Amino acid sequence: MIGRRNTTPAEPEPTEDLLGGKGRPTPKRKEAEARNRRPLVPDDRKEARRIQREKRNEAYTRQRQAMATGDDRYLPLRDKGPVRRYARDYVDARWCIAEFFMPLALLMIVVMFALTRFPDLAQTLVLGLYAVLLVAIVDSLVMAVVLKRRLAKKFGAAGIPAWTGFYAFGRAFYWRGLRQPKPQVKRGEYPA
Repeated sequence: MIGRRNTTPAEPEPTEDLLGGKGRPTPKRKEAEARNRRPLVPDDRKEARRIQREKRNEAYTRQRQAMATGDDRYLPLRDKGPVRRYARDYVDARWCIAEFFMPLALLMIVVMFALTRFPDLAQTLVLGLYAVLLVAIVDSLVMAVVLKRRLAKKFGAAGIPAWTGFYAFGRAFYWRGLRQPKPQVKRGEYPA
């Protein structure tokens, strides 16, 4: 069918708006590389180091303030999120035997040094300290299991990070005044 002409009218070509184009030509490779090229070493190293130090200090200051106020935006990744906040509030709201273990252990060390002349009494104190440690571990494990159930009920089982029970367990062993982030609830004020 040589010589036959197409008699159908030609469709107009789609415009950039219809295609969802970017509205500008693709840059040449040389232009893109020039735009991305930065010197490996800044011109003024002292100034660059000073700026970097200021940024780092500002980030540390924000994080330290967040640890005191509980501001979730600037907390470290370990402490971020509503699940971790709930776990912190739950641990901070209850009395834990574990939080008294470290001060008691320090006191026992001092007493044992004072009782070097009475080894039987010192050995009894060591056994007592082990008993307190065992009770603290059991208490904290029970607390972690109860917390996981409460978290599953509130956030769903899929929404709970894997190590939340260990997070709460570890927080329970810190003395309340030394916990970071600082406790945001009083004792007995359990989260809803």
